[in-house]
Amino acid sequence: MSPGAPQRELADGKLLVDRPADGVVRLTISNPRKRNALNHPILDAISTVLGEEASPRSSTRCLVVTGSHGMFSAGYEIGEITNGVVQEEAERLVAHPFTEAIEALDAFPFPTLAALPGHTIGGGLELALACDLCIATERIKLGMPPAKLGLVYSHTGLRRFIDTIGAARTRELFLLGSYIEAGTALQWGLVNQIASAGDLEHTALRVASELAANAPLSQTGNKRVIAALLRAQSALPTDVEQELIALRRASFESHDLREGMSAFAEKRAPRWRGE
Repeated sequence: MSPGAPQRELADGKLLVDRPADGVVRLTISNPRKRNALNHPILDAISTVLGEEASPRSSTRCLVVTGSHGMFSAGYEIGEITNGVVQEEAERLVAHPFTEAIEALDAFPFPTLAALPGHTIGGGLELALACDLCIATERIKLGMPPAKLGLVYSHTGLRRFIDTIGAARTRELFLLGSYIEAGTALQWGLVNQIASAGDLEHTALRVASELAANAPLSQTGNKRVIAALLRAQSALPTDVEQELIALRRASFESHDLREGMSAFAEKRAPRWRGE
């Protein structure tokens, strides 16, 4: 796909793919009826495109992930869990293919850039944080709501936040479950730049073009070194990792998760039982 080539529509039109500049591919989440919530087809399509663009035959040197209709993403499409799905299916719905999309972003050899035109919540925020750089508009909110839903987040996802904003800010984000403003996200290091709403696309493409024009061996090499250093710091003993996985799995089997999901869908305060 060359600059100016027709836009591709994947996942029933909910993921748009274009090449707005030399060496730059842009993925646009477009699920406006669900506030750009992520679902299986969208996440599968993200993984597929990343695989294609990581090929040695590809001329892509930077990938941009953004959202349409004034939103980035409201997170995973919670309706897929609340709509009569049995407990055992809940973890599969969230973890797969969400993990695959995150891992594909991690594995992408060239720089990735998230451009956030609007609110960025839950899994949408982790997806943005999986990119190397992030630019947000000035009036958006960002947040992680697991505490409001009765969910234990994945240890790999929490590690990504700790690596980026530190343990104290990660505790604030996850234990309170409240939203923060873009200016606060900039101070924390959750985003790299803030742009006005009217200037976000121009700013993102300017940064993406600069990333794409830099030396490819340097870009891929430095990205690989940074990733390796972060992984070395976060290695866990096998027994501890299994314990953390068990904690997450138990939350998916809990009454409180079912109650949190129901309360969210019904727009009421949850009645927690701690079990």
